[in-house]
Amino acid sequence: MHEHFSSLSERSERPFTRSRPLPPYRGVLAVDAKGFTGRPALEHETISRTVPDLLMTALARAGLRELWDDRLFPNTTGDGYVFGFDAPLAPLVIHPFLLTLQDVLTDYNVLSHGVVPLRLRASLHIGPLADTGDEFGGNGTVRNDTHRLLDSRPVKAVLASHKENITHVASILSDRCFEDAVISGYTGRHPDHFVEVAATVEGKPFAQRAWLYVPQPSGPLYEGTLDGDDSGVTAQEDARSPEATGPRIPHVENSAPGGNINTGTVHGGQSVSNRGIAGDYVEGNKAGRVRGFQGDQVRGNKYRGRS
Repeated sequence: MHEHFSSLSERSERPFTRSRPLPPYRGVLAVDAKGFTGRPALEHETISRTVPDLLMTALARAGLRELWDDRLFPNTTGDGYVFGFDAPLAPLVIHPFLLTLQDVLTDYNVLSHGVVPLRLRASLHIGPLADTGDEFGGNGTVRNDTHRLLDSRPVKAVLASHKENITHVASILSDRCFEDAVISGYTGRHPDHFVEVAATVEGKPFAQRAWLYVPQPSGPLYEGTLDGDDSGVTAQEDARSPEATGPRIPHVENSAPGGNINTGTVHGGQSVSNRGIAGDYVEGNKAGRVRGFQGDQVRGNKYRGRS
């Protein structure tokens, strides 16, 4: 009896009372099926069983079958799946696994006649997590934040706005995962494949810098930070999908007192008179950056370096 209470006391010891070693650093992958709650109840068990099968297939096809066989604290979430892995393997999970998962889902959705297609969100995080080897293993802030990222507005907005016959996977990486696995150069994807976003969750006190990675995009990818809007969902997309509930892009009115606004082709010369205004005049805030297939992409200050 005494040993039991002693063990319980050690497990429930308060933080900040003494120093102790960190748990091993783990990678955590969580996936979630889009629109699960809107499916008929008859399909729920099938989807719950199909998601881990798809993950296993994609890992095997990507040459990472051992990662599946050795997965840590695996657990089904009903509409998704989560498991841990050794953190040094994170670059391989980012690429080629996520791209391979996109291919596997494409094949599944094409060949599964009569079955509603599956589209998955995925989140990746890295950090210290204790693995006790039982059903309580893998719990901690890193695990919680992984699920928050999975439910965040930017990654939901991708599947809501991109074409359902093309984009089957949308992923989001924690800033730590991006810094350790991508910026370091260990991932076979250039940092330009990733888009910085502000990850927030409706009704939750959660706001973190994160990075979107969409293996096969079919629409614009919003770029924003925690200092600005955290979603690129338009009003039309918001009305179409209950999952895309982020802040809407504000209404923009074009006004150029003493200047010109060009929205098409201009033939001939132009005359501009800036009455009392030296240089460019900007009132209010410029919109966030959008990466996609609509016109030129400009990243950063396009006037930098000009006199």
